[in-house]
Amino acid sequence: MQPGFAPHDNQAEKQRLAELFARQRSAYAADVYPSAAVRRDRLGRLRLALEKHQDALCRAISEDFGHRSLHESKLLEFFPSYAGIDHSRRHVGKWMKPEKRGVSIWFLPASNSVVPQPLGVVGIIVPWNYPLLLAVGPLTSALTAGNRAIIKMSEYTPRTGETLRLALAEFFSEDEVAVINGGVEVAQTFATYAWDHLLFTGSTSVGRQVMRAAADNLTPVTLELGGKSPVVVHRDYPIATAAERILHGKCLNAGQTCVAPDYVLLPRGQEETFIEAARQAVRQWYPDLAASPDYSAVINRRHLERLQGYLDDALSHGARVVPLGECDPASGKLAPTLVFNVSEAMRLMQDEIFGPILPILSVDSVDEAISYINARPRPLALYYFDHDNERIGSVLTRTHSGGAAINETVIHVGQDDLPFGGVGPSGMGHYHGRDGFDTMSKRKGVFAQSRLNGLPLMRPPYGPRIEALLKFMLR
Repeated sequence: MQPGFAPHDNQAEKQRLAELFARQRSAYAADVYPSAAVRRDRLGRLRLALEKHQDALCRAISEDFGHRSLHESKLLEFFPSYAGIDHSRRHVGKWMKPEKRGVSIWFLPASNSVVPQPLGVVGIIVPWNYPLLLAVGPLTSALTAGNRAIIKMSEYTPRTGETLRLALAEFFSEDEVAVINGGVEVAQTFATYAWDHLLFTGSTSVGRQVMRAAADNLTPVTLELGGKSPVVVHRDYPIATAAERILHGKCLNAGQTCVAPDYVLLPRGQEETFIEAARQAVRQWYPDLAASPDYSAVINRRHLERLQGYLDDALSHGARVVPLGECDPASGKLAPTLVFNVSEAMRLMQDEIFGPILPILSVDSVDEAISYINARPRPLALYYFDHDNERIGSVLTRTHSGGAAINETVIHVGQDDLPFGGVGPSGMGHYHGRDGFDTMSKRKGVFAQSRLNGLPLMRPPYGPRIEALLKFMLR
């Protein structure tokens, strides 16, 4: 816990969780299918809460980080939150409508439809790296689908958690939306509840624990995890442009982003061009890196030491480490750093980096890059830089990833009409926009029989009539 902030009482938070869960269960039972108007109202109140407390939340996030760029908080947390809320408010009425489906000729003139139904009470476990966005995004999906929700905030962002709790309490009764804080043991208890859906964002290792805990109640889960998201650059693509866009994705939030570029597969011989372009970009964005208000700190001392440990380990294995600026460790910041001559023995090639360190692997072809990616766990994101549509299509079809972006990094996450989610070790399930609505709903198949129908022809007693009918049915 950071100085000047009293830790939450874990026992009190667990007791509060039990009471809130019971209240939300009861409230849902009294209103199992909120109207579109009710859902729009809840989404509208969510936006009002964020608007009113935007400055306080930005301050809280920055204090939790030691320093978080004010503009990055607005750009990366508030802007996509508002856009997602507005998108859902516009479309919720259409998404709620039953979807007509076809009927086999043998059952006409009956009808089929899919009816989306709220699940009930949704649990949301939020990580520390984007504590607002990764609370509000899943909450938007839950409210759009007609559910109630309880949010467990990270123990690493206690100020943000408490500020968000107070902000939402001003606009929601706690039987609609509530926030729980507290430490790891509260999160562990949270995962054991019989939620109607549980969404967890965090590391793959903790995701496994959450899934095990949820299994006891057969709780359906959406796991938004991470992994090592690769970048592939084709030799024909302008290296300076690629370097600038890759570094931008890596420098946002000081690399503490689940879809940040984790390593680059660069055409051999382009290393020095990449270094110069990367250095120029960082110098342009942050003229005085250590003092720049636009460059964020690493969340805490433990993670700063973890990242420095990666660099020390890489150096001990013969890596070439190229800092793109200078930062005093006392500031809590780590300069964007390129690492060359990397090997699988290095820890930074074994773990998701989650910081402003970018390994560069030299390759002779895109085929070699694809083979390297496919030999490893499937990542949350993949980035490819090329202008040739045929090659782009080939890379997309020959690789697996939760999402992808062409000639850009990170920005695909902010598209409300695209599903966001991982695959395999990088996660399961999707949310955002319509996909979030579907994830937080039970899409119930409904068969409606007509007054006059041919089903009596298929009922006992069986005889020549069914034999004749089966000759046609089994053709």
